[in-house]
Amino acid sequence: MTLKVGILGCANIARQFARQVGPSPQVALVAVASRDAAKAQAFATEHSIPRAHGSYEALLADPSVQAVYIPLPNSLHAPWAMAAARAGKHVLCEKPLALGLAQAQAMFATARAHGVMLLEGYPWWFQPQTGRLVQLLAEGAIGQVRSVQASFGFTLAGANNIRLSPELGGGALLDAGSYPVSLVRLVMGLAPLRVQAHASWAHDGADRGVDISLSGTLFYADGRRAQISCAMDTATHRHATITGSDGVITTEYLNHTSPGPEPDAQGVLPGQMRLRRGRANTVPFEDVAAPTGLGFRFAAEAFARVVRQGDHAAVARAAEASLDIAATLQALAESARLQGQPVELPAR
Repeated sequence: MTLKVGILGCANIARQFARQVGPSPQVALVAVASRDAAKAQAFATEHSIPRAHGSYEALLADPSVQAVYIPLPNSLHAPWAMAAARAGKHVLCEKPLALGLAQAQAMFATARAHGVMLLEGYPWWFQPQTGRLVQLLAEGAIGQVRSVQASFGFTLAGANNIRLSPELGGGALLDAGSYPVSLVRLVMGLAPLRVQAHASWAHDGADRGVDISLSGTLFYADGRRAQISCAMDTATHRHATITGSDGVITTEYLNHTSPGPEPDAQGVLPGQMRLRRGRANTVPFEDVAAPTGLGFRFAAEAFARVVRQGDHAAVARAAEASLDIAATLQALAESARLQGQPVELPAR
């Protein structure tokens, strides 16, 4: 069964999603909506989508739409995900899912109450390379995980970028930092006990605006630690080091990967993951191979599969991870505002 998906919004990320998911035999893009009807129609024409709606409400009322993809600004994820759930639509929502733990809890509660599935869409989660990473950790390839360092940064283009708007949920932590936090959650398997974070801000003064860069330490109840960093004023980088008692894994945990070795026509690079099975630095790293492809398509097809199979257990596992990520991001933001004071995660 093909899952019929509507897209709420016509942002650049929605275009990327449409390009990657359009060819999939498992997902049919049947509608797109914008508050500007002409913009929706242009998007539909560009991506061969049969219907264009001049409001988000109209798309949610479209009986042919079974599920929606939400690429809206961060501050709009919760209201429209819940509106979609109330309309009986399954929801694949861009990261970060919410602006805080309470909001994320309300989103999942609404989805459960209306019998639909809600999934946070980190494309890298669905890469085959990520599956290989999980397998290596489960096999004990590096022994017991002791620590994780993960980072993601880029240079923000344009002074009017929505990432600079506090009202829209902007800032390096939510936009870029959600990726390393999601990597740490995947590897550690649970939320930290408390965090500490320091940030640089968009401007000086009492209202410092959004965070331009942030680094934080996550402390776990069993004594382990993880460190994350994110930035909107650096060269693009995306890297993680997972250190175990008996080895090390390094990875770029990319959203989209190509066979390589050069970038493909869309600029997609090959994914890199290396494994050292041993404690000594004389043990050589080995390259870890995995199938490659486009993360939006992997995510959409995984979403279609769990909807088709009614795999509520898989969605519940992903929901637990999303709630831990939301709580961690919330605590990191609070610690940064408190100039590095430790902050315990909110109770669940």
